Amino acid sequence: MLPPTDDSSHPLAQRFQTFIRAPEFPCVGAKSALARSQIRFVVGRDMRSAWDDLRIYPNLLDLAWSYARSPSLFHSLVVIFEEDGGLDEEAFETCLWERIDSLSRKDDWAGQPPDPRVSHSPDDPHFSLSFGGEAFFVVGLHPRASRPARRFERPALVFNLHDQFEKLRETDVYERMRSKIIARDVALAGNANPMLARHGDVSEARQYSGRAVGPDWRCPFSGRNAAP
Repeated sequence: MLPPTDDSSHPLAQRFQTFIRAPEFPCVGAKSALARSQIRFVVGRDMRSAWDDLRIYPNLLDLAWSYARSPSLFHSLVVIFEEDGGLDEEAFETCLWERIDSLSRKDDWAGQPPDPRVSHSPDDPHFSLSFGGEAFFVVGLHPRASRPARRFERPALVFNLHDQFEKLRETDVYERMRSKIIARDVALAGNANPMLARHGDVSEARQYSGRAVGPDWRCPFSGRNAAP
């Protein structure tokens, strides 16, 4: 397996950091992670290809294992792709789930059990992804996203550790932070994100790509089997 990557000095990674630092960017969690130098970067070629999945996966493993050894708040892995490809929202969503499926199969091949604290079925309200035994959720960004907060110059996937937000809930910080992010997002976009929901109310899979989907939407990812 390849070692973890440090692409933080790549021009796209630098521009992504500028994107997060912008006063109008709503996610205060991302701002905190950046201020603490706790965002890792992988810059790949093309989201439509599996070419870089073998580079991305070791970084997910390293983040999961590092967090398990020493849990702390606001760690993320940002994967940015150099090729735009002209992806609209539906095409971006398709590519996002292709990458998730490929990375999840690599986790299976590596013998990593899914996190038992979450569901592994994308139809379940308690669903999250798993890599290296830790639950993750994904935030997708791309140039043609309908929400301004998701509109970065190149396609990008942000992997966040689910347990961080459970710890925020335990300390009652989560609701205050969530309210602040929503208010900032409304100020930026002019309206509330219709896809926003709390974990456990509806499957978070509906939120990953940033595309507004209806009640009949079905996740193209079949999920994973729980550890025997």
